[in-house]
Amino acid sequence: MTITIRPACADDVPLIASLIRALADYEKLAHEVRFEEAVLREKLFGARPYAEVVIGEVDGVAQGFALFFHNFSTFEGKPGIYLEDLFVRPAARGSGLGKALLSHLAALAVERDCARLEWSVLDWNEPAIGFYKSLGARFMDEWTVMRVDGAALVQLGAQPGAQAGNSGANG
Repeated sequence: MTITIRPACADDVPLIASLIRALADYEKLAHEVRFEEAVLREKLFGARPYAEVVIGEVDGVAQGFALFFHNFSTFEGKPGIYLEDLFVRPAARGSGLGKALLSHLAALAVERDCARLEWSVLDWNEPAIGFYKSLGARFMDEWTVMRVDGAALVQLGAQPGAQAGNSGANG
């Protein structure tokens, strides 16, 4: 069995889309998938890419992916890598592909002088939690993820002083 990790390219967008949909099915969140492939292509491979993707192959067949982007630690004064999604098709689980994808990202973080590699995991996903712990990952129990989206995002962005170019971020 041969495992290969390679950077995705624009021609991989249909594959990436199918892997995202498979991940959403696994996480029981298929109803949340709303992207259009053309927009995904632009945001990943256009003039200003917002994230990177690597494809994991087992014996030359794409079986998984990792989508990630840089964040920044003000306390460390260095970038980090945030893993947004990692997915391995059920048929390839146990092959070592998940570990290879995470190892690839860890090596990339070291190469890019990042302070850390981090991600979120659904609290019910015991197989993933056990797997991540086996690799040395730890829970950040003191942190809770917050999100503003949809109408609340639009409303917050419409507040006085929110428009780009305005100074005065004080309250």
